[in-house]
Amino acid sequence: MGGGRESGLTDVVKQQVAAHWNRRAPSFDEDFGHSIRTPAERAAWDRILDLVLAGRGALDALDVGCGTGFLAFELATRGHHVTGVDFAPAMIAEARRKAAARSVAIRFEEADAEQLPFAPGSFDLVISRHLLWTLPHPEAAIDEWIRVLRTGGRLVVVDSHLDGGLAPPASENARTSPEYAAVGDQLPFLGGRSRDDIEKLLSVHGLVNVGSDPLADAFFCGKAMECASFCGEPFMGKETILGRVDGTGVYLTAMHPDQRCTPASVASHAMYERLNPFREYVPDGYLDMSKCSYEQVDEKTTRVTGQTFVPSSTTWIKLEGSGKVAERALFITGIRDPYTIANLDRVIGWAKGKLTERFGPMGEKYNVFYHVYGRNAVMEAMEPTPARAPLEVGIVVEVVCDDAARAETICHIAGKNLFYARLPDVKGTAGTAAIMSDEVLHARPAYEWTMNHVVEVAYPRELFRTRFETIGVGVPVARP
Repeated sequence: MGGGRESGLTDVVKQQVAAHWNRRAPSFDEDFGHSIRTPAERAAWDRILDLVLAGRGALDALDVGCGTGFLAFELATRGHHVTGVDFAPAMIAEARRKAAARSVAIRFEEADAEQLPFAPGSFDLVISRHLLWTLPHPEAAIDEWIRVLRTGGRLVVVDSHLDGGLAPPASENARTSPEYAAVGDQLPFLGGRSRDDIEKLLSVHGLVNVGSDPLADAFFCGKAMECASFCGEPFMGKETILGRVDGTGVYLTAMHPDQRCTPASVASHAMYERLNPFREYVPDGYLDMSKCSYEQVDEKTTRVTGQTFVPSSTTWIKLEGSGKVAERALFITGIRDPYTIANLDRVIGWAKGKLTERFGPMGEKYNVFYHVYGRNAVMEAMEPTPARAPLEVGIVVEVVCDDAARAETICHIAGKNLFYARLPDVKGTAGTAAIMSDEVLHARPAYEWTMNHVVEVAYPRELFRTRFETIGVGVPVARP
């Protein structure tokens, strides 16, 4: 296992950590993230490994903290020469058993990730997966991984901010286990580190061209730009916005000469239209924006960093649908008379009663709604502020009915009934309301949700057909 770098205490820490993973080894592969079980997980890992390995031939690769060999087997399948190390003997034993059963040539060895038993420049690729958090000296481990890399080699750190609430129940949570509870204060990264922190750490230790998976940046960029220049200021119509993702963040630039993207304008647009302003849900998880940093890098551009993608163990597709309810007609009137306003519910009740007498019960073949603006038209019964007597109110009468002509007729009478409502102590027969125009406004049909549901799928495109068509290939066609 190797001696401690500071004192005998480190050995105790590592012994506790190794004891935990020795105990977990027999069932390690059963927990989420320790193997590939679904097409969605397969697609996610293929994308990650394609980013890491694209354009490279057979490599000498080292899987540090290999566990039971998940990543080592993935690398070997792609034609690389793989060595896997772990300081939990039971993990190595399980990895060797699997290699023998699959007839795969991988060298698995017991070794300490902070003190590797290899000569400098032994590998083209060093990769770790969910390991930094469990090391007592993560920075020393990074130095050691760099030491065994050849010139031009690549160090890959695979990690995530997995939300336990999205993953299936694990057999055990390592961070709250008895072994880790005893030594957690000796593990600097136990609580996790942001992507930006890890990138800075790798750069400080001498690595160049440090970058990260652009998935979170791509999701953020897409969300911020979906309404074009709405993420800029001052507010304009949908002017052009330039978005750039380059591994160092998301850069948003307003292209209109009189508009600019600012930290305030970008952040406000990124966080609207959702129950939790810091989460943007997508089929395979969600974009976590709780640690985003917004920086003005020039007069028209804001840089955004700190966003992370939180994967889920399953893929969900949201299906939405609507269906036509009826035709709609509108009539607008206003009331200024204070006595009528004070008795407005009685006025509306009288008007509805007259409609029922003529057209039959509401809710069967038609319906009428009196929206009282200036009182509670927006919130209706949910209005939390105590009512105050308004100076005047505006009433939008809305009628829904299967037949457009009948809707117009009912709406006209429903609006005019507000003129003729009978109230105690009122001697006149009209004059209690004022109309904007003595005509019915024809509105678009009314629709309602007929489907608003999420469906679990095995693959993101399972429910959708995709067709590619190539045009313009073949013999050139002469054009005048």
